[in-house]
Amino acid sequence: MDAKIIKRSEKSFIIEVEIPYGKSMIESEELIQQQINKAGSLATGEALLRFDTDGSPIIIEGRKMTSKGKINKTYQTPYGDISIERHFYQSSSGGRGFCPLEKNARIITTATPKFAKIVSSKYADMGGIRVQNDLEDNHGRKISKSHIQKICDVVGSIASEKEEFWNYKIPSLEKEVKTVTIGLDGTCMLTVEDGYRQAMVGTIGLYDDEGTRLHTIYTAARPEYGKQIFLNKMENEISRIKQLYPDSKYVGLADGAKDNWPFLEKHTSAQIIDFYHASEYIVKAGNAAITNKNERKA
Repeated sequence: MDAKIIKRSEKSFIIEVEIPYGKSMIESEELIQQQINKAGSLATGEALLRFDTDGSPIIIEGRKMTSKGKINKTYQTPYGDISIERHFYQSSSGGRGFCPLEKNARIITTATPKFAKIVSSKYADMGGIRVQNDLEDNHGRKISKSHIQKICDVVGSIASEKEEFWNYKIPSLEKEVKTVTIGLDGTCMLTVEDGYRQAMVGTIGLYDDEGTRLHTIYTAARPEYGKQIFLNKMENEISRIKQLYPDSKYVGLADGAKDNWPFLEKHTSAQIIDFYHASEYIVKAGNAAITNKNERKA
């Protein structure tokens, strides 16, 4: 039995769903998930329709647009695919159309905001195939790898566009910030169409007088020619931190790449090579200088 809406009011609606018993507990849980997903899909479709228009003409950027009628469209939700009929608009001269429902409900490609959030959150920690398997195994959602990537590309583009206007609030810290570290690292990445580009990441670490890390700010940029976009982002974050902690000691932290140091020298009073890169060279020197294995290890 499919889920169905049995009552509506101005503020809410009630859904009825029938859940069969399974022969085992795992089967019961899978049946529950299937039926709950059906109810969730139905509820999401009902909620989406409230973001549509009544079909009246609208004005977009000075152009009058009229509805071409309700056209069926399939959307991706956390619970399953749903197909609904919504108004689609176009001007009398033709050209690009406009769907008020998709704009008002903040649809990402064909994904609802919640589903886009779920997918992009998983994709930040896992590869496309693992996200695909996770969605099917744990959410009962089958979705292609290409669509996962498409959703995340759009979410990433929106985040990158808005990032320059965002400021991340520093949490309240119980101890005084005595030292601030500014770290840089990067690598060259071979892209399919544009050849090698540089991908950079940065950290700003806040430490107390005992050297305990209190908080870290992470910064990164898309692969670019050079690293200017990334350095501009770092400049903005450093400026904000220096306003908050003007009396702290600032220490630069990086590997041996020469082009990191002019930037760090400008913002810090001391600079050091990070532990892991330094230790790599020490290991190589030790292998060459000390033949006794135990002595070398010590």
